[in-house]
Amino acid sequence: MTRNTSARRRRAAPSRFERAGRRAAALQRPRVVLALVLVLGLVSVMLLDGYLRAEVLGDRRVRTDAAYDKVPQRILDGGPILTSANGSMRTQSVPKKTIVLTFDDGPDATYTEKVLKILADNDVNGTFFLVGSMIARHPGIVKDMVGQGNEVGLHTFTHVDLSYQSDARVKRELTQTQLALAGAAGITTKLVRAPYSSEASAIDNYSWPVYKKLGSMGYTSVFVDTDSDDWKKPGVSKIVQWATPKKTKGASVLFHDAGGNRDQTLKALPKYIKKMKAKGYTFTTVSGAMAKSAARGGSAQNGSAGNGAAQNGSAQDSGAQGGGTQDAGGQAGGAQRSGQVPGGAAAPQGTPSSSGTNAPGGGAQNVDQAAHSNATGTTLYEGKALIAAVAIAEWTVPTLAVFLAVVGVAVMARFAMMLVLARRHYRQRNKRRFSWGPPVTGPVSVIVPAYNEKECIANTLNSLAQSTHPIEIIVVDDGSTDGTKEIAESLGLPNVRVIRQENAGKPAALNNGVRKASYDIVVMMDGDTVFEPDTVRQLVQPFAASEIGAVAGNAKVGNRNTVIGAWQHIEYVMGFNLDRRMYDLLRCMPTIPGAIGAFRRQAVLEVGGMSEDTLAEDTDITVAMHRAGWRVVYQEHARAWTEAPASLKQLWSQRYRWSYGTMQALWKHRKSLVDKGPSGRFGRVGMPLVVLFQIVTPVFAPLIDLFTVYSMIFVDFKASLLAWLAVLGIQLVCAAYAFRLDGERYRYLWMLPLQQIAYRQMMYLVLIHSSITALTGGRLRWQKLKRTGEVGTPTGVGR
Repeated sequence: MTRNTSARRRRAAPSRFERAGRRAAALQRPRVVLALVLVLGLVSVMLLDGYLRAEVLGDRRVRTDAAYDKVPQRILDGGPILTSANGSMRTQSVPKKTIVLTFDDGPDATYTEKVLKILADNDVNGTFFLVGSMIARHPGIVKDMVGQGNEVGLHTFTHVDLSYQSDARVKRELTQTQLALAGAAGITTKLVRAPYSSEASAIDNYSWPVYKKLGSMGYTSVFVDTDSDDWKKPGVSKIVQWATPKKTKGASVLFHDAGGNRDQTLKALPKYIKKMKAKGYTFTTVSGAMAKSAARGGSAQNGSAGNGAAQNGSAQDSGAQGGGTQDAGGQAGGAQRSGQVPGGAAAPQGTPSSSGTNAPGGGAQNVDQAAHSNATGTTLYEGKALIAAVAIAEWTVPTLAVFLAVVGVAVMARFAMMLVLARRHYRQRNKRRFSWGPPVTGPVSVIVPAYNEKECIANTLNSLAQSTHPIEIIVVDDGSTDGTKEIAESLGLPNVRVIRQENAGKPAALNNGVRKASYDIVVMMDGDTVFEPDTVRQLVQPFAASEIGAVAGNAKVGNRNTVIGAWQHIEYVMGFNLDRRMYDLLRCMPTIPGAIGAFRRQAVLEVGGMSEDTLAEDTDITVAMHRAGWRVVYQEHARAWTEAPASLKQLWSQRYRWSYGTMQALWKHRKSLVDKGPSGRFGRVGMPLVVLFQIVTPVFAPLIDLFTVYSMIFVDFKASLLAWLAVLGIQLVCAAYAFRLDGERYRYLWMLPLQQIAYRQMMYLVLIHSSITALTGGRLRWQKLKRTGEVGTPTGVGR
């Protein structure tokens, strides 16, 4: 017992920072989940939109000119209505002087409503074979169609050739279309027309098993007798002529209310109706024709509520115009049970929650809509959910497309502005006669905050010892536990002071150094950074101008010979330094890098020193300098070599802190938007640029990439790929120019395409994660990155 108690006492209690870290980690988990859920939701919406537009899986006929020797001759010679009874397939013809107007490929927002008006004006009903994806996109039209008294059938969900599909795919196509129909009009149907089908005589060995499968599922397949071929747009008179049956024969006639320009169809349809009425023809639906055929055949009509259509006339000769049936098994149809489809088949699979009545709302039986059943239960609710999801997709995807187009234009404009201003900055600052004023030769204080920097501190201090400018070096050891202080002291370098303080964070260490500084200009750097001999001299020259309060140096990636390092090298040269040239000319520099920056000591004290309010103390102090009226500039010739994160985990931690800290700093200084003078200039020029191009654009940039993939899959692969390559080419030009301005070798640019695919996506996710953390009120702790000390003196850095 004593030993256990002693062990517990020896176990150190977690520090304040450890406790804060645990709380922060616990807070981040749900935010990561939220970000993933949002991304998954958007991807799902885009996939649904692509699927609805039938631009995947191929909308084309995949089988032509197949043999038909396995198809019974009685089916080939039969009528256009194919049903199944007791496992036996049979056909039925349309009665004499009867027209069944059928329309394929709808509904269409432009033409279907006009077709419906023509039918209503002429007191005619038709049968519309609807594509499920179109139903989901235009549910209101379908509801009006059914309410007007028309009959509807299935034309699959994606208009795919069923003769080349698996049984599972066939069932899925029909079930999805039934759900869309249930959600749109509250009904299901027992009629189906396979895409690319025509007359019954065109059934072949590949499609015949499909029709038998449809029959076993309880569906009635509907073919055509006469085809208007309106899709060929041959002219109004030709459409009318081709749609007219011979002599007094009845016919199932095919028109199209979607799938292209149907202006000729709209003109031909009323003329055709009037012509056929003048010849003594009547118009009905598929179910109406079946009921009429059964009545003329003299057989007893089954009046069950589940069907409502007369069935099963006596067997007649194949193709008889009296409207009889032709049984492929040689049997005449018998009486039909309630719940069977016209023709005697059982209720279709995929519609288990359909009530027996064919009238929406449970009203009286309607012979012309006998194939309909009310959708109930899960079918109805799943259908409504599908319609709702499609409505979201139909609104979301086009809206995002427009928004992202604007973002894309803004990004291209930014590239153009960066190139123009960067060139102007380079030419201005590199003129022989350019000068900030009298040379600055006085000594300056260099502050090196250090926390557990044993791997790097020696390289850092040795590089400073070679400075060509007089300096004092102040190392502020922020409670290191790895011997950093002892290493710094053991070097025995002149003008080096090591100050020890309790662990309080980087801002506190920098403030301590500023208070202890002996000179009016202070240079701040990180404990893992290496300066070139001329860096300090170059960095302080702009202070010859009295209005300048701070100077940003040129941070370079030292460990660039790894993939991650090379990616960051490109980012530093192309992104950070091109940006700083632009911001310098616009006089709204948002950030002085922590790795290399110089300040007037007076200006730092005037704004209250390094603030602990944010995690990006460098951005915070820079904005504060602007608001205090000081000018901040960029000195490209003052180079510092820093050790970039060597692993993805460390990189994520660093950029997460940067992104979140930047948002904190901008929010803290939001009142600059309404300030006057230099503060207002930053608020109305610099802050919008930072928000737009460092937060908003990167947050939505993954969507641009996502839309590119979407376009490659669902729209036009070649055009989308060429567009992506064009944008990559523009970025490559910008990167090459940035490398030229910085005197860098071009060999790292071959990594740019991979950086755009992999590295950039990670940076976007980091920013999205940071945005969610900021919006949900989370807070982060300071994160110490693991260093290797591989960045030595500048001469040892591979370029």
